Amino acid sequence: MKPTETPKTYRVKSFGCQMNVYDGERMAEMLAEKGIAPAPEGEDADLVVLNTCHIRERAAEKIYSDIGRLTKGKTQTKPPMIAVAGCVAQAEGEEIMKRAPAVSMVVGPQAYHRLPEMLDRAVQGERATDTDMPPIAKFDALPRRRKSAPTAFLTVQEGCDKFCTYCVVPYTRGAEISRPFVDLIAEAQSLVEAGAREITLLGQNVNAWSGEDDKGRAIGLAGLIRALAPIDGLERLRYTTSHPADMDDALIAAHGEIEILMPYLHLPVQSGNDRVLRAMNRSHTAESYLKLLERFRAARPDIALSGDFIVGFPGETEAEFKDTLSIVDEVRYAQAYSFKYSPRPGTPAATMEGQIAMEVMDERLQRLQARLNRDQHAFNAATEGKTCTVLVERKGKHPGQWLGKSPWLQSVWFEGEAAIGDLVEVEVVEGGPNSLAGRLLVAAPA
Repeated sequence: MKPTETPKTYRVKSFGCQMNVYDGERMAEMLAEKGIAPAPEGEDADLVVLNTCHIRERAAEKIYSDIGRLTKGKTQTKPPMIAVAGCVAQAEGEEIMKRAPAVSMVVGPQAYHRLPEMLDRAVQGERATDTDMPPIAKFDALPRRRKSAPTAFLTVQEGCDKFCTYCVVPYTRGAEISRPFVDLIAEAQSLVEAGAREITLLGQNVNAWSGEDDKGRAIGLAGLIRALAPIDGLERLRYTTSHPADMDDALIAAHGEIEILMPYLHLPVQSGNDRVLRAMNRSHTAESYLKLLERFRAARPDIALSGDFIVGFPGETEAEFKDTLSIVDEVRYAQAYSFKYSPRPGTPAATMEGQIAMEVMDERLQRLQARLNRDQHAFNAATEGKTCTVLVERKGKHPGQWLGKSPWLQSVWFEGEAAIGDLVEVEVVEGGPNSLAGRLLVAAPA
């Protein structure tokens, strides 16, 4: 590649999970520190960072399609400089460089703190790949949080040691590792000072976080939440994604004792059948999972429950799939995410016997989603006539309309006098399938 000018504008496109959103925000902050500005909406950028996710089907091929669109676009005189980051970058590495000559940089999710250095090399015409996985070093190299929306993500833990047979995360994000307590307190304070009123703690297995507090005492996620709760100006806390194996008594108790910990729990189950769960290398059973949810409901009776499901895992029979429908009927999830199984290269499930035909998976997913949608609508409808506090996140489509989230992570829209970042009291007048319509009552006390 020939030397080129330093990009003046950038755009980061993040795909997939909330941790990718967090990583995308941090990369944007590093580029801003170098004096590169975000490209205005609707305008082409000089540098495009594709922050990729490997969870979805054919993720790598979709990224190559995106690269093709960027290089063949007709809206700018020359194609942008392209960086591929995230989990596809980690999994594909040098293969991306071979297949896509237009790509200048490939950087994995544990090495993106070196993106500015790689950019300097790319400007000089050098293509660079960095997929090293040093233990958590990147966070020390990231700039202080200076700008935040009313809701912000904070990565507290990365990696996974569970090795579910369908999942690539242990290979693309590495082993479980927890960020130090003092660093997390400092970053949370920076986020609040920059405008955040709600923080969501992130991790592949966020409830596996462990560390020592400022007095040297060993604590888990519940202890971290208790330490974050008193931060002046922080109004709400959430965490995701959890693993049933890492739930403990302290975290369950925290839901009943810490006021700013929102009444919402996302706890993936994946299947309602024990044989399938064993084949997935999930450590829980359907019964142990249900008992765990009972304990959360006892601690916080109004808690909203969310989960993840995979249909069509290799060898899944119709009867085993019906066990998943049964667990849905018993739990009555407020929200849920459901997917057809798709093989990931290098994972044990990809070579298992009994791969399920696509048409069978399609039909099962439709049945599952029909029940999940039924329960989400019922949960929303049950809030009609009730009053709740809404954190205003953005303007709506119409003048005077605002959008925000309820404590149970429902999307709520209303009209009236408000501003982004306000906490307002809203009466729910209609609970629809995907959102709530509200009537503004009064601004909530700060």
